[in-house]
Amino acid sequence: MNKVEAMMLLEKIAQYMEIKGENPFKVNAFRKAATALENTELELENIEDLTTIAGIGKGTAAVLEEWRDTGRSEVLESLQEEIPYGLMKLLKIQGLGGKKLAKLREVGVVDLETLIRVLEDGTAASLPGFGAKSVEKLLTAARNLESRPERLAYAMMRPVVEEIEAVLEAEPLVLRHSVGGSFRRAEETCKDLDFIIATKEPVALRDKLLALPFINEVIAAGETKVSLVLEREEMVSVDFRMVEPSAFAATLHHFTGSKDHNVRMRQLAKAKGESISEYGVETADGLWQPETEAELFARYGLPFIPPELRAGNLEFEHDISKLVTLDDIKADAHMHTVWSDGKLTVDELIAAMKARGYEWIAITDHGKYMSFVNGLTEERLEAQGEEILAAAKKHDMHVLRGVEMDIRPDGTLDYEPEFLATLDYVVASIHSKMDQSVDEIMARLENACRSPYVNVIAHPTGRLIGRRDGYPIDEERLIALAKETGTALELNANPNRLDLTASTLKKAKAAGVKLMINTDTHHPDMMEDMALGVLHARKAYLEPSDIINCLSFEDAKAFIDAKRQKGTC
Repeated sequence: MNKVEAMMLLEKIAQYMEIKGENPFKVNAFRKAATALENTELELENIEDLTTIAGIGKGTAAVLEEWRDTGRSEVLESLQEEIPYGLMKLLKIQGLGGKKLAKLREVGVVDLETLIRVLEDGTAASLPGFGAKSVEKLLTAARNLESRPERLAYAMMRPVVEEIEAVLEAEPLVLRHSVGGSFRRAEETCKDLDFIIATKEPVALRDKLLALPFINEVIAAGETKVSLVLEREEMVSVDFRMVEPSAFAATLHHFTGSKDHNVRMRQLAKAKGESISEYGVETADGLWQPETEAELFARYGLPFIPPELRAGNLEFEHDISKLVTLDDIKADAHMHTVWSDGKLTVDELIAAMKARGYEWIAITDHGKYMSFVNGLTEERLEAQGEEILAAAKKHDMHVLRGVEMDIRPDGTLDYEPEFLATLDYVVASIHSKMDQSVDEIMARLENACRSPYVNVIAHPTGRLIGRRDGYPIDEERLIALAKETGTALELNANPNRLDLTASTLKKAKAAGVKLMINTDTHHPDMMEDMALGVLHARKAYLEPSDIINCLSFEDAKAFIDAKRQKGTC
């Protein structure tokens, strides 16, 4: 048992207890124990008495010790028998916690279908704490939850992958491992997850995989393949393929895909009188198994093709060595601080960016239209500007005093031109009235692009992958406007957004539009999204010269100033 498995177990028990309506102190004891495990540097296998870890009591220690010794938990199994799994999924509905679910259980709610029924027929409205507005909101959320998407967003899959990888990394029977499939190719959505594992003891490893927490269903459990459905934010299908170490690279390449990429590789092999499969390459001399994927590509005269490019088309013709990499990024130019809805102070944010090796950044808290997230008035922006200048000097870093300004429903901007002229840099975006017609949306975007002070349009379609399609835009018109006015378009690297899409980025590049990759950071973890943004940009075959935040501070500032000097566009 490793820490990740133990933490998953404790959280699962806490969730079941919450639905059961257990004493909150008992629920919190399990969550406190999970936090204690996260914070300790000790390895659980080496601790005889788990109560020596601050935050773990006798009760939670007994649960962990039983799991460690037997791979089972009587507490969890008892809760699972008592609480229908359908109720677990309902915890994802905002505003529906354990206490309310306990009340709903009393009127027959056992799953999503019965929840919707009691919300619709008025039963729920008769319960304490379920007012008319509350019931209406819950009903809307429940109906949205009713349809599980066929494919899940990368953002939803990533924590599941991280949990599984932590388990595999700590398992001695695992010699090599990697996620494959659409997740490894950094696709926006994934149907399921594929893990390739090199091991000498597949049966013993299979038995350990079958003891993973959060298993909802075992689909298959053979000697070389285990297929599970895991209970996470959504039900996630996971395949574990166990192979001999000698076959690892070939199997990983095969199950990374894409199908079209694999077809092209088989064609190259056929031209040499060979045949590629998941086991290796059949040659005239027998089966050849590469040690690495790079060896496989080299056999056919190719450089290593990174997974995100394996689409079966341009990766075989394009000089991929010219594509943007994470090392090319010199800045992040869309970030928020505690002045609006961020988690870091100005000083903390600049220090963090300096530590990442960036040459320059822009701080862009929300504008005053976004008052509900503490958007900044002119006076507060001026005060923040002084703080930014002092912190930038302290850390010896170029920092642009900026703002993420709203493009309002009527097309007007948050601030007058005279005030915008006092800032170094301006991001413009739409956060409201996304149900307008394409002409209305485009009129708003055009007004922003034609302002000499707007440097970039952020998350230009407003989409949230798997949750919201975004507002309608005329893609060609937006690209033409950006080119005409010297306005950059953003690739928002947040995994829930990845906005713009790779196909739109390709069109923008072809038109000569400058682009930016920004994280839209609100808390420290989001800084890491830059890596995903770069992978997404590579899918569009972007090069450093296409991207403003691959430029030096002087060259980026020249781009910004050029539009201002041009005046009204």
